[in-house]
Amino acid sequence: MTISTPDSLSASPVMRYLALILDEAMAQDGSFKATSKGNLPAKLVKQASELLPEFAVAQFPVNISISEFAGSNEDKFNALHYTRVLAEISGIIYRRSGRYHIKKSAQKQYQVLGIQAFFKPMLEAAISKYNWGYLDGFEYDVDLRTFWLFMLWRIQSHSSVDQLVKEVMTAFPDLLLAFPTDDYCSPERNLSMLIESRFIARFLQFWGFVTIDPRRYINAEHVARVVQVQPLLKQTFQFTINT
Repeated sequence: MTISTPDSLSASPVMRYLALILDEAMAQDGSFKATSKGNLPAKLVKQASELLPEFAVAQFPVNISISEFAGSNEDKFNALHYTRVLAEISGIIYRRSGRYHIKKSAQKQYQVLGIQAFFKPMLEAAISKYNWGYLDGFEYDVDLRTFWLFMLWRIQSHSSVDQLVKEVMTAFPDLLLAFPTDDYCSPERNLSMLIESRFIARFLQFWGFVTIDPRRYINAEHVARVVQVQPLLKQTFQFTINT
């Protein structure tokens, strides 16, 4: 499998939000003031919220109060908060004395190479350094990062979340041992919710690689859990199977 940086990153929420953060700092000699809580300022949050209609995920209208791609502040805007955390983990930005600064080396990279310079470092941070359980409250924890490549290979080939979960259980049966068996929720159901939340919604969808309808039921009918693979996924990941 090879990873490439796409020519255009305009369809990636994470990279568009990062560009807003960097542009705001560059316009002020490399840094800008954080809120008293240490978050991104309201002006930047508003700009990021206004980008939503440009993303494929906008096809699923969601009330702003529960949207992950808009919010009145950073705490209520998961995809933006995720981006800021990744940018810090990647060493692109840091917070000091109430301000967010872009590292001097990152400023030079941005001026010469643009936002593309940070695609692979941000992606690597998302896959190997970021805690996928950070934004949720699941009681039972399984580190899905170990299996990200297998899951990506399977989902890009058939787009079915239900089939993906079955394949993960077949390939890694010990995963189910992490979940207790109870009357309310089976280990299989727990694993399915974990994969859809952490891998599909808050990794692939945040990056603009796929979209998935957040509605599980429409008029009491179960909605099949199927992703729409976006061009960015194929432009980024190329799989070759050696036979």
